[in-house]
Amino acid sequence: MNFTLPQERLFTRKCRLFLYLVAVGTALVVIAALLPPGMLGHLPIFVVTTLGKYLCYAILALSVDLLWGYLGILTLGHCAFFALGGYVMGMYLALQGAGKGLPEFMSFLNYSELPWYWYGAHSLGATIILIIAVPGALAWVFGWMTFHSRVSGVYLSIITQALTYGLMLAFFLNELGLGGNNGLTGFKTIAGFDLNTDGTRLTLFALIAGALIGSFIVIRYVLVSRLGRLIIAVRDAEARTRFIGYRVENVKLMVFVLAAMIAGVAGALYVPMAGIINPGEFSPLNSIEIIICVALGGRGHLYGAVLGAILVHVAKTWFTQVLPDYWLFVLGGLFVVVTVLMPQGVLGLLPQLKTKLKAPLALGGAA
Repeated sequence: MNFTLPQERLFTRKCRLFLYLVAVGTALVVIAALLPPGMLGHLPIFVVTTLGKYLCYAILALSVDLLWGYLGILTLGHCAFFALGGYVMGMYLALQGAGKGLPEFMSFLNYSELPWYWYGAHSLGATIILIIAVPGALAWVFGWMTFHSRVSGVYLSIITQALTYGLMLAFFLNELGLGGNNGLTGFKTIAGFDLNTDGTRLTLFALIAGALIGSFIVIRYVLVSRLGRLIIAVRDAEARTRFIGYRVENVKLMVFVLAAMIAGVAGALYVPMAGIINPGEFSPLNSIEIIICVALGGRGHLYGAVLGAILVHVAKTWFTQVLPDYWLFVLGGLFVVVTVLMPQGVLGLLPQLKTKLKAPLALGGAA
């Protein structure tokens, strides 16, 4: 495998450049949105909202790259954790809008009181903890059962897809008390601030960008640590790593839980920007879409996952507006092209181009 291995330093030149670009790009977006309407360079707030969603998917792609690019686990159900984090945030926002009463859909379904699992949703502090704890707990239970049973490869991928599909069917049920098919929507405030104001939207965008930078730093720190070297060893030589005495199952479980927590944070930040969370977020297609994002950008490169997520979702936004019936065909074609022609993604094209350009020069010099 030719993927990037962990470096001794936390921030290489490319990592620093990536962080600078995210920070500067965030500042430019906020400044452009604050310009008066009609002024050259003014950025409409709906564009800021769309960009915020892209960054949420970029955080999700980072967590997938940690699992797939570095640990070698191809998960086809990672959006389950994204959706769970989104539902935890949606519960908080729904109660914020309901005040002291019940959410509107509960009144329609003749609920007399909140289900027990809604109680923590009254508090923002408890919600933040649950955003991390709920996906992490599910990942720990699921990962412990699968990794200690030594399920791996395509079988593990199929099981993760079955997990998210089963959750999607469960969340469609009205009896679950989470909005059923319609999900949770109609959000009005967050932490006492009106969600529909430009200032709140810009603040959320800045928070999402900060979460992207924070997630990148956390994952990078893990990868340059001793654990990071062990992760690469498990990916490239699992049997040998197990033979010399390491508990491979525990390494996989630890990374799987961390990736799930990061995905939960991405989902929680996505919901106030999107204004809705429904069972469709559990769809296996969404998880496959994120896999394509990571493959397109270049797995085994964290900034490649971010680049791929943004490119794919920009294309999705355009195609679903202009040619909505063809997006799935484009997505499938993109997967084939990346697999056959760009196995190392967009970031892998640059070294290939350099090699092709140097070859004629070397031949000319030899002549």
